[in-house]
Amino acid sequence: MSFSPDRRYRISEVSDLTQVPVHVLRQWEAKIPQLKPKRDRANRRYYTAKDMEVVKRIKYLVRHEKMSLDGAKIRIAQEIHGAGRPRTDSEVIGLLDKIEDEVRGMLKLLDSEV
Repeated sequence: MSFSPDRRYRISEVSDLTQVPVHVLRQWEAKIPQLKPKRDRANRRYYTAKDMEVVKRIKYLVRHEKMSLDGAKIRIAQEIHGAGRPRTDSEVIGLLDKIEDEVRGMLKLLDSEV
């Protein structure tokens, strides 16, 4: 499901599109800082396409991966800020070399026990 980047969604629309009850969306807004819909002059909240993607991701993490809201908050922060991801090709190569060394070490241990 893709959302129009120029469109603003009301909370009831978000609830209908994502199948997340309105009261749950409000709870998520209070507990997860990455989900902060804007407000119009009448103080009604509206969601952008970016907010909708965050809602979908929270829903997936909580319902399918069985994470707590605190865990989902941490995971979303990592995903948004790119924490834990190699940023350059040399970082990727270094990480792969480290993994290869660890696997070789494990294989060596297994072979010595036989």
